[in-house]
Amino acid sequence: MLTTSRVRSLGSYTVDSRPLAIAAYRRLWVASAVCAVGGSFSVAAVPTQLFTMTGSSATVGVAAAVSFVALVVAALWGGALADVMDRRRLLLAANCGLAVTYAAFWAQAAMGASSVPVLLVLVACQGLTFGSIMTTMGAVVPRLVPVELLPAANSLSSLVRYAGSILGPVLAGALIPVVGLGTLYLFDAVALLAVVWAVAKLPSLPPLPHQAGSSNDPAAQHRQGRSTIGQVLAGFRYLAASRLLVAVLMVDLAAMVFGMPIALFPELAQHTYGGPAGGGPALGLLYAAYPTGVFAVGLLSGTFTRARRHGALMAAAAAAWGITVVILGLAAHLWIALAALVLGGAVNFVLSTFRNAISQALTDDAMRGRIQGSLTVVLIGGPQIANLLHGAAASIFGLRVVICAGGLLATVTVAAIAWAVPELRHYTARHP
Repeated sequence: MLTTSRVRSLGSYTVDSRPLAIAAYRRLWVASAVCAVGGSFSVAAVPTQLFTMTGSSATVGVAAAVSFVALVVAALWGGALADVMDRRRLLLAANCGLAVTYAAFWAQAAMGASSVPVLLVLVACQGLTFGSIMTTMGAVVPRLVPVELLPAANSLSSLVRYAGSILGPVLAGALIPVVGLGTLYLFDAVALLAVVWAVAKLPSLPPLPHQAGSSNDPAAQHRQGRSTIGQVLAGFRYLAASRLLVAVLMVDLAAMVFGMPIALFPELAQHTYGGPAGGGPALGLLYAAYPTGVFAVGLLSGTFTRARRHGALMAAAAAAWGITVVILGLAAHLWIALAALVLGGAVNFVLSTFRNAISQALTDDAMRGRIQGSLTVVLIGGPQIANLLHGAAASIFGLRVVICAGGLLATVTVAAIAWAVPELRHYTARHP
């Protein structure tokens, strides 16, 4: 029989749920869990509708490019706004805008008014609102959760996000033949109402008066809002002045750009593991392995969220990710490749948890929106750059060489950054 102390000890290794004791964060987290699954159907529905209409993967690629540009613009612009206005109001407006966008997706499908230009406009609106939500949420959480609970809060957020990335597309694929694309968009809009409700219940989150660069004067906020470009540039100057923040950003970018060979999975599945052209079980398993690793370690987040050496853990996780990519490149059997990707997902969960915790704790509240905007751009842009580089390099040097070289570059670059910026490896958690 387990004693009470042993049960308590075992509990410290599972999901670290301490932030859920905070009512405002708990409402946001529960709402995001609903939306992560029931509000993520458009991820599969939009490309499916575009391909069905045009029969062209190039059109799907154009939509992805439109979404990427909109997300980058929204991340930078939304981050500047989050530092000069009430973050609750901004988050509420962005979520309402996304819900209206999903409703418009549903309307165009239900009324038979579908066209490529209409869909691209809606994709741009989706990117703008979602980019604003990602950035503003990163600036809101540190106002709701004490600094010592930021790793736990970020791990909980990652847990629901990756659970949604696994379950959402699977459910969407199963539901499309049953209810149709239009109904999936409607499901997204309805699910998002849970987040709108949770945000509406938040307390007011205006700029803190004691923070440099912030003001509760509406006229000053209006003047700052008109100079959005100036605010964005101020954010970049603030970022550049902090060696530690730059190191955090560069470690994350190195891990994603050098060590994210997702664009090569179709070729890897077909030419290395004998999968059929155009897809098959091997390809599906390769895509599923990484998020499975992320989700699995999220269930054991208590093993590391109470740690204090945040910088060392982040750098070590990024270096370990590069090693798992090398194993992937050398794997002669599918099961070894899948094991490497599951392990890679696990260490990347640790990397993202402490990347967010360090950047949130280290940044003045008056600048959090803009710094989160910069991190969002890296988070969005890194995989896109990786797809371009890996795809081009593999056609010249070969599949396995590029994957192994990318993993080695990720590990070596991270080690070089950690050596050049000792502040990163020595950074410890800040407690009040």
